[in-house]
Amino acid sequence: MGDKEEKSAEGQAVLDFLYENDEISNTGDFASAAGIDHELVVNVIKSFSARRIVDAQDIKTEKYVLTDEGKPYAVDGSPECRFFLAVPPEGISPDALQMDPALYKIGRTQAFRNKWVGVENSLLRRKVNCNLNPMVHYLILNDQSMNGLSTIFCLCVLKFGLYDLYLIKILRLSTFCRTWKGFSVRKGPEYTRDHKKGPTDITRDHILSGEWKNLKFNQFNCNAQGKYVEGGHLHPLLKVREQFRKIFLEMGFEEMPTNNYVESSFWNFDALFQPQQHPARDSHDTFFLKVPSTTKQLPEDYVERVKNVHESGGYGSKGYNYEWKRDEAEKNLLRTHTTAVSSRMLYLLAQKPSFPKRYFSIDRVFRNEAVDRTHLAEFHQIEGVICDHGLSLADLIKVLKDFFARLGMSKLRFKPAYNPYTSPSMEIFSYHEGFKKWVEVGNSGMFRPEMLRPMGLPEDITVIAWGLSLERPTMILYGYDNIRDLFGHKVNLKLIKENQICRLGIK
Repeated sequence: MGDKEEKSAEGQAVLDFLYENDEISNTGDFASAAGIDHELVVNVIKSFSARRIVDAQDIKTEKYVLTDEGKPYAVDGSPECRFFLAVPPEGISPDALQMDPALYKIGRTQAFRNKWVGVENSLLRRKVNCNLNPMVHYLILNDQSMNGLSTIFCLCVLKFGLYDLYLIKILRLSTFCRTWKGFSVRKGPEYTRDHKKGPTDITRDHILSGEWKNLKFNQFNCNAQGKYVEGGHLHPLLKVREQFRKIFLEMGFEEMPTNNYVESSFWNFDALFQPQQHPARDSHDTFFLKVPSTTKQLPEDYVERVKNVHESGGYGSKGYNYEWKRDEAEKNLLRTHTTAVSSRMLYLLAQKPSFPKRYFSIDRVFRNEAVDRTHLAEFHQIEGVICDHGLSLADLIKVLKDFFARLGMSKLRFKPAYNPYTSPSMEIFSYHEGFKKWVEVGNSGMFRPEMLRPMGLPEDITVIAWGLSLERPTMILYGYDNIRDLFGHKVNLKLIKENQICRLGIK
């Protein structure tokens, strides 16, 4: 506390009282007698105690006070008692009972729960005699006399205890009770009635004037704990993502813009030569948007070429021989893979050819999947794409070995697979030394001519690509066995703060 606070009326009142008396037994009583705000007295005591001017002991007392919910009950009575009194001894039809609807609902519920009132022959009737039931008697007596909820509360505490107060549902007990905090105070080792705060540091003026000889400096508390500064902490996914990003940049890749989570079905499926009857385009697998449900912003000449290759084929393909529907392609969705971004980038590259090109992306994708230990409805996909003259499957294998070697995965195997937009296609497996088995780490392939030629890319240009998830290698590196502990609302923030820095390259 500063000079201004220590010279305040509250501070001087405390010092003066202790000069005349041995102690302040209760700061609450002291503040009330002196006409001072108790909070200001507490602040003064804390400051004096830190400087050993006074010795203070905590006092904690539980007090029961009316809440905002209880105040109208103190004036008009509790809803259940008012409902009970509104029911005459001879009974009454529910429709004939005149009460405020909100009050009726609360009072009826509590009165029925307490078995004060029941229904007989379609009439509301009293089930208890207030003269025979002490609890009901006290409640009704005080409601009738309008002494208020505070009186009812005290009677219930004395007669039945706090648990009964909870049972009658006047108010939630937790909102009724609050803890009052104060101090008992005695003189401390450094007490003085005319206490003044001494300087902390010696100044040039103190030395020149010689005043330093008579000054009493404040002592430093060398054992005081410094304030803990909360800093930001990177999520494990962000740490591993940055390491993947550096690997791509080292290999000469250019990062693709991935800031559009919402895509049209055209760029997400049709441009990739994925048929409109494909199961992945069903609502059970894909999140479709309701608003806006469709888009009209599609390149018309390109749309026409995609339509033709789907219906009739071309470039050595027979196509799918079905009627391609424009309204299906215009549906908006949450992108199911970042390959939708790749299709946009390759189309733009075809308009302004410049080869070779190496692209990569790391961002979030969404799929309508059942959530379990290894699957989420949203996750991150890592994708690499190379576009150049005359690339072959051998080039893809060479690049994959280079890429995964930088991740510490030197033992690779490739298995033939099927993808609608790549041919040939390969699943990528790596031998996991910890699991002692081969595990799938990604998928890869060469983009089909049916996808590339409608974009306008030359016939001698081929594109190789591969993709993998970000979560799986992160789980392996950090020892997570449940993806929900890594990503989502169940993440333990403490673990994020305490996680060590894991490096890729661990075998």
